[in-house]
Amino acid sequence: MKNNLRPALVLFIVLTLLTGVVYPLLVTGLAQSVFSTQAHGSLLLRDGKPVGSALIGQNFSSPAHFWGRPSATGPMPYNASASGGSNQGPLNPALTDAVKARVAALRAADPGNMAAIPVDLVTASASGLDPHISPAAAQYQAKRVAQARNLPLDKVQALIEQATQRPLLSILGEPVVNVLQLNLAIEALH
Repeated sequence: MKNNLRPALVLFIVLTLLTGVVYPLLVTGLAQSVFSTQAHGSLLLRDGKPVGSALIGQNFSSPAHFWGRPSATGPMPYNASASGGSNQGPLNPALTDAVKARVAALRAADPGNMAAIPVDLVTASASGLDPHISPAAAQYQAKRVAQARNLPLDKVQALIEQATQRPLLSILGEPVVNVLQLNLAIEALH
């Protein structure tokens, strides 16, 4: 019995040190040296201070800012500790009512804009934390933001174009615009 217990205990300690200490330290060190920004949360800075993460949306409601996708997290929008979608299907009356309210809010914020509202401005993402909108959703809001900030529309549209992230290898994914990065770029103009 003693002859079997000792090798098992030594193997247990060695594997615990390898997989519980050495490996995590090695991977963390490698991640921080090769992917430093991502390893530290993809933080976005303004004047050297963090203002958010490129990975988690923020709640913007001022007409002078671009608005992101609605968040389904609670009790507050874009709550990373409560990530999850609303799990409401397309025939759910609660979803229909929520979309109608979001459409009404967008129309009220920009009454002259009669363009079709992009779907990503009225529906939440699966995680409820999505920091991106489609270029069409950004363009839909461009006139409102330009007027609220007293900027030429073509300048705002150029910022949208600059902020648009293209798909990897031009085939993997859709073009997206990070709302926080775009709002920071707009604020940098002032």
